[in-house]
Amino acid sequence: MTSATEFAPAKINLALHVTGQQANGYHVLDSLVVFADVGDVLSVLPTAQTSLTVGGPFAEGVPEDDGNLVWKALDRAGVTAKISLTKNLPHGAGIGGGSSDAAAILRVIKRPDLALDLGADVPVCLGSAPQRMQGIGDILTAVPDFPAFWLVLVNPGAHVPTVDVFNALSSKHNSEMDAMPEDGDWLGWLAAQRNDLQEPACTYAPVVAEALMALGDASLTRMSGSGSTCFGVYPDQSSARAAQARISAAYPDWWVVATQTYGAVVS
Repeated sequence: MTSATEFAPAKINLALHVTGQQANGYHVLDSLVVFADVGDVLSVLPTAQTSLTVGGPFAEGVPEDDGNLVWKALDRAGVTAKISLTKNLPHGAGIGGGSSDAAAILRVIKRPDLALDLGADVPVCLGSAPQRMQGIGDILTAVPDFPAFWLVLVNPGAHVPTVDVFNALSSKHNSEMDAMPEDGDWLGWLAAQRNDLQEPACTYAPVVAEALMALGDASLTRMSGSGSTCFGVYPDQSSARAAQARISAAYPDWWVVATQTYGAVVS
């Protein structure tokens, strides 16, 4: 392993259907996942002993020991390194911050085989292209014709525990996503999908519903993952930047970012 700097992009669940639950408690999902051009940054330096320092706007509360997935990934691989992690993404926010960080270090040390053992979202975070994620995160299918989208991400600062949100879900056996569109109308297709965890998250933390309302001028609004980050889809950069400015002015304590997702087709 050589010294490296690796970007860990935000993971956005544009749709998330909960389709079952295994006997061991793991939930079965069907989700369309994309990645944005905002994220954390890891600097990696080979050393004789592992160390981890965390800085950046969301460093507070992030473990700097073996409680961090990055450290766990190194341990599982039998590799030691000095890691400097810049947390630009709020953690526990439904946008895969910790999972994306773990996937980033696995890319650096070339051990993608350890991904699923570290968490259900880690395998999908190994790549930055749009993917359909099924099963318990172990079935991944590329979506090669999905376009890039302009999004505004809004996190109102609420902590929404994933376990509590899943437990509050009234039905664990819901329909899969519809067949992918053949006419290229991805926005129309997305509007017909859903996030099954959005309603229980809004019940647990009503501010999530407030965040969705703040994105009301978007073409589509939805919560990502198990929350509490919400997103709005906008037609272009200027409208996304305008929405970012408007929401930031109205809610100065919220994390609000205009960003473009990676896609196979740039819109």
